[in-house]
Amino acid sequence: MRAQTRSSGLKLMKLKITLAAGLMSIASLVSAAQLDRVAVQVNEGVILQSEIDAMVTNVKLNAKAQDQSLPSDNALKTQVTERLILTTLQMQMAERMGLQVGDLQLDQMIGNIAQEQNMSVDQMREAIEAEGGSFAAYREQLRQEITLGEVQRIQVRRRIQVSPQEVTSLVAMIEEQGMQESEFHVGHILIEVPSNASSSQLESSKQRAEKTLELLKEGADFRRTAIAASGGPKALEGGDWGFMNVNEMPTLFAELMSGAKKDDILGPIKSGAGFHIVKVFDIRGRETQEIVEVNTRHILLKPSPILSEERAKEMLESFMDQVKAGDAQFEDIARQYSEDPGSALKGGELGWSDPSIYVPAFKDNIERLEPGEYSPAFRSSHGWHVLQVIDRRTTDATDQFNNDRAYQLIYRRKYNEELNNWLNEMRGDAYIEIIEPMQRRG
Repeated sequence: MRAQTRSSGLKLMKLKITLAAGLMSIASLVSAAQLDRVAVQVNEGVILQSEIDAMVTNVKLNAKAQDQSLPSDNALKTQVTERLILTTLQMQMAERMGLQVGDLQLDQMIGNIAQEQNMSVDQMREAIEAEGGSFAAYREQLRQEITLGEVQRIQVRRRIQVSPQEVTSLVAMIEEQGMQESEFHVGHILIEVPSNASSSQLESSKQRAEKTLELLKEGADFRRTAIAASGGPKALEGGDWGFMNVNEMPTLFAELMSGAKKDDILGPIKSGAGFHIVKVFDIRGRETQEIVEVNTRHILLKPSPILSEERAKEMLESFMDQVKAGDAQFEDIARQYSEDPGSALKGGELGWSDPSIYVPAFKDNIERLEPGEYSPAFRSSHGWHVLQVIDRRTTDATDQFNNDRAYQLIYRRKYNEELNNWLNEMRGDAYIEIIEPMQRRG
């Protein structure tokens, strides 16, 4: 039932409609008869002078619109020529790889861009044409951008290795920074140990501390327990130390705060004074990530030449009639009939998961159900299902979030480094000739 993970490394620069329209209109105004000459040979391909001139003019228009200064015309022309050389080399690579962006994929991308601009595709076409541009030319420019992104992703991704040690080190830095910016509302109970305590006294204090911790975890009020049992300096305040940064709090507290979460009860921790129990009442100033997980179970029937779509649906509806009438148990039917090998033996139970991992039809039905409710029979890409949401819970996903964030930060840094290396290597291996225009004789 888990959705297939699609590789989304494609880094597509979304073209601004007006700028794209400007580029296309400029290109259409260039007179091929007068200006088109071969300016650069790149392997077996060429770059025309008209392409260079069109991009130079477009860069100037963009800079003017954004009130940006530009270098000299010669420096700008050099930069533009270099960009076109690298683009040509990558498009040649795409051709050798047989990489093509079909019209269906292109239409989907254009639809997504239009939606993000809060307009329809027809409205986007009208906007481009109103600026004097060509929608057909815009499509081809976008097709090239998608192709470049895909070539880069394929060629660069295999050059990158991110080790677990790198991720762990960066996570530690992220957490340390978060710790420095956080404040913890801390409660404290000290079960004292007499000076020069004997082994029996030490053991007695330890047992009292463990018993106190057990009561707290069973729901005993922390502040009331602190007043009754703590020998700490804040006992009469219910053990409440208020909000503190790790740099302000006692070292023993600070050491416990790494990885601590709201409502955690930590301890007992032994020191020279006795056994300490610390509760985190609250945390502020720290970024946390929570997700709502669901525990579900389902029955899956897969249509086949033997089992028709209609029959699969009818069987599931019949099963649910029996369950609701009390004539059968959901889990027993799942074990006998479900065609999901991963869950059938467990009575159809899928365990605790973030609903977003499931295919859309499955996820949508989960979101409509309250705990204990059953779905009607529905079709997904895997077949016909009925499902039950057993329960929901909110889970702190901060650790996983920090790990994912660290991995992505390292990956992006290495990606940019390796992309530059790959482009330089590809350029160094290519045949490139800058063809100067013939000078007229006076």
